[in-house]
Amino acid sequence: MQLSLKNITDIKFIIISTLLILLLLLIIFSPWIAPFDPYAQNLNNALLPPNSIHILGTDRYGRDLFSRILVGGQLTIFSSLLVVAIITIIGTIIGGICGYFGGKLDTILMRIADLFLAFPGIVFAIAVAGVLGGGIYNAIIALACISWPKYARLSRSQVLALKNTNFILAAKLSNNSPIQILYKHILPNILNPILITATLDIGTMIMELAGLSFLGLGATPPTAEWGLMMSSDRSLLQTSPWVILSPGFAILITICLFNLFSDTLRDKLTIK
Repeated sequence: MQLSLKNITDIKFIIISTLLILLLLLIIFSPWIAPFDPYAQNLNNALLPPNSIHILGTDRYGRDLFSRILVGGQLTIFSSLLVVAIITIIGTIIGGICGYFGGKLDTILMRIADLFLAFPGIVFAIAVAGVLGGGIYNAIIALACISWPKYARLSRSQVLALKNTNFILAAKLSNNSPIQILYKHILPNILNPILITATLDIGTMIMELAGLSFLGLGATPPTAEWGLMMSSDRSLLQTSPWVILSPGFAILITICLFNLFSDTLRDKLTIK
C-alpha cells in the first residue's frame, strides 16, 4: 500500500517526537540515572579516556563526563525552554496589542522592536549579559531581551491580516471585548506560525545559551552546563579531545532533534 504524504509526515512526527521525549525523560531523571556524582572530584582518575567504567571519560578533576553531561542537560535545555517561553508570551502579547489597537502605542513599541532587531542578536546578548554580570539567570534575561521582537513582529502581522475579517467583525457585533476577541478568536488562528517559530528557536537558544556560558557570561563553575564544560576544558582539545567533544556532541544532537521536531511539526500543521 502506497503511503500518502500525510501518512509519511505523521510517521516522521511520531518517530522524532518519541526520540525527543526520550531525551527529555533522560535529562529529567538524570540525577537518578547518572552512574557517578557529577561534582565528585577524584584526581587519581583525571583525564581518563573513554572506557568500560567511564564511558565518555573523565575531565581534569576526575569527574565522570557522562554524568556531568546528563545532569548538565537539565540546565542547558530547560533554561533554553524557559527563554523561548518568555519571549513567545511577551512577543505575542505585544504584537497582538499593537496589531489590534494600532495608533501611537503600535508606533512606539514597533520602533523599540526595530531598535533591538538592528543589532546582531548574539552581540547584543553578550553586551547585556556583560552589563548584568555572569550567571545563568542573567544570561536568560539577556537572551529574552534581544529575542522578543521577532515574535512581536510575527504576531502583529498575523493580527493585522485577521482583524478586519468577517468573523472578527461578527465577534465585535456580539459585544465581545477586545481582550475576548484577541484571546478567543484571533490567538487560535495565529498560533500555528508562532508555535512553529518557537520550536525552531529552542535549538537556537540552546546554542546561544551555551555560547554565553562558553564566554563566561552564563553558568559559573563548578556548575555542570554544556557550554561551560567546553569552555573550561578547551585547552585540552589536542591532548584529551573527549573532554570537549562530549558536551559538543550533546549540544549537536539536542539541537538536531529540536530542529527536526520543528520541521515535522510545521509539515504536520500545514499538510491537510
